[in-house]
Amino acid sequence: MTRISFPDDFLWGTATSSYQIEGAWQEDGKGESIWDRFTHTPGKIKDGSTGDVACDHYHRYREDVALMKEVGLRGYRFSVCWPRILPAGKGEVNQKGLDFYSRLTDSLLEAGIEPLLTLYHWDLPQALEDQGGWTNRDIARWFGDYAAVVARALGDRIKLWTTLNEPQIFGMLGYATGQHAPGAMDQLQYILLSHYINLAHADGVAAIRNEASAAKVGCVLQLPPIHPRSDSDEDRRAARVMDGLMNRWYAEPALLGRYPEDILELFKDLDLPILDGDLERMNQPLDFAGLNLYSRLFAYHDPNIPLIEGMLDFDYRRPGAEYTHFGWELYPKSIYESLMRFKNEWGDTDVYVTENGIAAEDQLVDGKVNDQDRIDFLAAYLAEVRRAMDDGVKVKGFFQWSFMDNFEWAEGYTSRWGIVYVDYESLERTLKASAHWYRNLIESGGYDR
Repeated sequence: MTRISFPDDFLWGTATSSYQIEGAWQEDGKGESIWDRFTHTPGKIKDGSTGDVACDHYHRYREDVALMKEVGLRGYRFSVCWPRILPAGKGEVNQKGLDFYSRLTDSLLEAGIEPLLTLYHWDLPQALEDQGGWTNRDIARWFGDYAAVVARALGDRIKLWTTLNEPQIFGMLGYATGQHAPGAMDQLQYILLSHYINLAHADGVAAIRNEASAAKVGCVLQLPPIHPRSDSDEDRRAARVMDGLMNRWYAEPALLGRYPEDILELFKDLDLPILDGDLERMNQPLDFAGLNLYSRLFAYHDPNIPLIEGMLDFDYRRPGAEYTHFGWELYPKSIYESLMRFKNEWGDTDVYVTENGIAAEDQLVDGKVNDQDRIDFLAAYLAEVRRAMDDGVKVKGFFQWSFMDNFEWAEGYTSRWGIVYVDYESLERTLKASAHWYRNLIESGGYDR
């Protein structure tokens, strides 16, 4: 056996997002979000469900924090629901919404758990979507104003802040493919609005720093390695282009204050909405980066696709590979490959793994859940995190996704990601075997593999 060990000050945590767990969708002055609207539209969610109740974390947060303490968590990453704070997306503040996150923050700190706050995990106020949402350049200013409100209220207690969760994912799935809220399908529009997403991140960073001088501010990026489907030069070029569109188009603005030159050249005839001063405005140095990573992707050459002549192949199955319940390849080396890019390409910043985990077909039997596949997954990926640290990447913490089973976006309640089992009828919580394994890992600072 090999001992995989981590530093004593390593921040071990779990992660969730507001829409996926909170429920209370119409309580205490909360406004409608795009996910409220989307899930109430027939045919959008696999099992016809909604997040109206979800895990009822809004009412059960004290119970959940007690479970976090029982697991021994040192950190907890959660997101704030924008329309719970600003029901119209801007203007009048809903104090009851702020009070909820203030109570949650105090509960975490009392339990000795470090909060890591994400301002946006996809639940845009519907009132702003009605004004164009992420297609409206004003979204950057709206987001900055929202960030200022939250930072003003919680910046005295929360030290770790992030702006947008996986900007390329909510932009692509929400505006290009229509799989997620708000359900638009316009690939060209997505390319144009991506600049507004990057501006919003920057304005959010500036607002947090202005309101909370002690805050450490970062971003949360999903950055999967994108490999060519074959060894052909055409597929290799397609993989580089797709990496530019999916990864570098967001990582380089956030971490280096610039867009990748090869993608700018690719888009030179698109009349991108980059105005004078935007790049300077976009250049907001960060204290750390957050990496969300689950697997790798494959790209292939397709001459019939205008401009980029390439595409991601989500259906490709590599001979001999193993795949999760969610259909993603088990490829632990992916997290090593992505972490190394922060050291070699993106400024050698501090990094937190802000999401990593697995969906499984968990069953509650005699009051227990034996999710050995999740334990095996985490052990394999954490070994690669340790390898990246040994090779010089400044990884400061790891947040397993997710703390508890929850509403999984377009999949509804058909997959379970948590180390805590949730009975969706009674809402009773049960620690899975992986939670006990994670607690032992945290207590001992490592594990044998």
